[in-house]
Amino acid sequence: MTIATPSPASTALHAETGAALRFITCGSVDDGKSTLIGRLLVDSKTVLQDQLAGVQRGGETDLALLTDGLSAEREQGITIDVAYRYFSTAHRKFVIGDAPGHEQYTRNMVTAASSADAAVVLVDATKLAWAAEVGDGEVVRRELLPQTRRHTLLCHLLRVQSIVFAVNKLDAIDDAELAFERISEALANFAEAAGVQVAATVPISALKGWNVASRHPDWAGYKGPSLLELLEQLPVTAQDESVPFAFPVQWVEKFSASADTSRGRRVFWGRVASGHIEPGQRISVLPSNQHATVAQVLSHTREPKAVHAGHSAGIVLDRELDVSRGDWLLAPDAFEPVREITATVAWLDDEPLVAGRVYWALQGHRWVKAKVARIIDRVNITTLDAEPTDKLEANAIGDVVLSLQQPLAVLPFTQSRTLGSLILVDTASHRTSAAVLVRPAATKA
Repeated sequence: MTIATPSPASTALHAETGAALRFITCGSVDDGKSTLIGRLLVDSKTVLQDQLAGVQRGGETDLALLTDGLSAEREQGITIDVAYRYFSTAHRKFVIGDAPGHEQYTRNMVTAASSADAAVVLVDATKLAWAAEVGDGEVVRRELLPQTRRHTLLCHLLRVQSIVFAVNKLDAIDDAELAFERISEALANFAEAAGVQVAATVPISALKGWNVASRHPDWAGYKGPSLLELLEQLPVTAQDESVPFAFPVQWVEKFSASADTSRGRRVFWGRVASGHIEPGQRISVLPSNQHATVAQVLSHTREPKAVHAGHSAGIVLDRELDVSRGDWLLAPDAFEPVREITATVAWLDDEPLVAGRVYWALQGHRWVKAKVARIIDRVNITTLDAEPTDKLEANAIGDVVLSLQQPLAVLPFTQSRTLGSLILVDTASHRTSAAVLVRPAATKA
């Protein structure tokens, strides 16, 4: 299976727009993700003195406790759920998510990555056999940890705009420069094989703060910007403005309190998924295929104005139609609803995915039954090869064919992050079973 490269249509806004950067830290267990976030919060002076006093252990500050808020996390010393923190510098605002490293909690990492603009993948230099040179006359292949590979692939599949490798704990290694050189080479080889574009590879010490918020000159042979300086320059992901209008209805206001703007008609509220909406536009309704003209568009503050992708809107039509939560308002003739899709799935359930199983599929706010018609292949995390299989185990990535009980308007995920993504939910346990990324129809036979 080929890992799809994001389409050029997925353009970005530069940091100069002033938009906050949403990024996550991910990677394997105990690579220092929570400690890195704690260091960023402390060095950006976001943490108060009383908060620092509350994360003391044995007379030393445990930075990881600034994000590990659950009692189970503090007891076990691991990250279980995604913890979001907010901080800012003189140049930018940030929303940062601490994703868990354990395979058991991969679903939480996927949730965080699905809305991120950037990902910092941590690599623990002390866990890798970087010092090995030759063995039996051949150069030893330096293997990365499985979760490093898996999280990087998932971020790439989920169209995270910028991926940064941060090689951590180099302060614990005598020859930091040689270690950084060889680990960087291994990361570059992996990224090239997977088709992942890497924004940068930075040597850091999250514990000591080296190259995190400020530069540590001439350390590990690195002369580039610190991690925070790099994050200040990364772009945010642009909304799907180039894609035709699509709008998932989240709530129907039956009789608006602002009758002067809605003229007593129902208002359909939600977030514009793609394109834009303004009065006078024609729309069609999925699944009823009814048509109408937009009479009024309200912003989230009920101000009459055009609304673009990524922003909330209230839409008033020129006539009453049967529209409910879960329906989609679409640009007429711009989409061809389908009942069968080929998709890449990140399987998150403990029970394996097998052909013939039926799940709930959720797109926007619309639920439909989805049957697994066929499992095409799975990705070997180590070799990146596509391997034929009849099932997908927990945390596997593979391609499948889904048959839908009712049609959905979809686009390839490389073209639209919203219209190209679904989730599968177990019909009995109601657990989220998979993240589904729609592939182009012609990709698979």
